[in-house]
Amino acid sequence: MDLLFLFKIILILGTFVAFYALIRNLDIAKIILRYWFDLLFRK
Repeated sequence: MDLLFLFKIILILGTFVAFYALIRNLDIAKIILRYWFDLLFRK
């Protein structure tokens, strides 16, 4: 019973960490895309 509870806690913490990393990576990807867009369409 305790092992299952520990597994659930680890799974929830891992989900939060993965979600945070995904949001950070999306932010970085937006910056990179904006940079390339400005580079290509600058006149």
